[in-house]
Amino acid sequence: MRKEDMAGVKDNVLKILSWLPGYVELVAAAKGRRVEEVLEAIDNGVRIIGENYLQESEEKFSVIGAKAKWHFIGHLQKNKVKKAIKIFDVIETIDSIEIAEAIDKASAAIGKVMEVFIEVNSAREKNKSGVLPEGAEALARHILELKNIKLTGLMTMGPVIENPEGYRPYFKETKKLFDKIRITHDIKYLSMGMSDSYHIAVQEGANLVRIGTAIFGPS
Repeated sequence: MRKEDMAGVKDNVLKILSWLPGYVELVAAAKGRRVEEVLEAIDNGVRIIGENYLQESEEKFSVIGAKAKWHFIGHLQKNKVKKAIKIFDVIETIDSIEIAEAIDKASAAIGKVMEVFIEVNSAREKNKSGVLPEGAEALARHILELKNIKLTGLMTMGPVIENPEGYRPYFKETKKLFDKIRITHDIKYLSMGMSDSYHIAVQEGANLVRIGTAIFGPS
């Protein structure tokens, strides 16, 4: 990796961390990024790595290990659950009872309680994963009955929008849902916002942001 690229990662991380309020945690979305880039981010203050694909995660985890926490932020297939729970500290993308029960069963087999977020399809897009907002409370109630997973947050993506201001209504709706669910559930994380929208997400109540391009540059 070129020295100037590593300097860019360092400067980007420090800039983002200096802007984020102290209560907001940064997830470095590392899909498609080299191990050297990820380590540079960690060396400059990143404490959580977000990954979308299991195979790529395994390769990086074998080198990086416990230098950071690991969040799964992609769509998790049922047949990948057993491997995923061995790497990740948090799975942010629970969107069905089926996947929740699969994680619970696999976690029980290795004596682990897996921390999870419910992914909310706040834009109600048919081609996107995530539970519809009106189904999130029922899913949360079901997860509460499982012994080896613990619900600690909500996550949303929002649609692809050119003007970042367009994300605001989707973030607002997810924040309202978060406030409603946490009345009866011990959830504390609201994961919203990416490179083009994290400023707005924080304004609308996010305390976890997932940033890739703004840290590592275009992929």
